[in-house]
Amino acid sequence: MACGAPVVVSNAASLPEVVGDAGLLLPPGNARAWAEALGRVLTDPALRADLRARGLARAAGFTWAAAARATLEVYRQLGLALEN
Repeated sequence: MACGAPVVVSNAASLPEVVGDAGLLLPPGNARAWAEALGRVLTDPALRADLRARGLARAAGFTWAAAARATLEVYRQLGLALEN
């Protein structure tokens, strides 16, 4: 997503949480759905552009600063954070 590539991904594990609505999510074992989705991405310029834009926007939220803030919040909730 961060490179601007349209994303086609499995709807299993943590991938839906990461991708959100910025990609096409498919059942991992459904070869027909994968073939159709990949065909759509390859032949539909509007879909490609939409997925690209949504992917770039979604990926922009995954920063080291955001990860550090989220980690610190978990530490605080557990009473493990050091106070300044």
